[in-house]
Amino acid sequence: MVVTTERDDATWYECEECGLLFDLEHDAEEHEQHCDSEGPSYIQ
Repeated sequence: MVVTTERDDATWYECEECGLLFDLEHDAEEHEQHCDSEGPSYIQ
């Protein structure tokens, strides 16, 4: 499930599995379908 959060006067969409933030809800939802929940493999 994607969580909406407010940071730096902007709306972000967060993957509940790994915490990665996206600026587009669609991107967050697509990521979450393939998320391995071990955290992002790159630095945010």
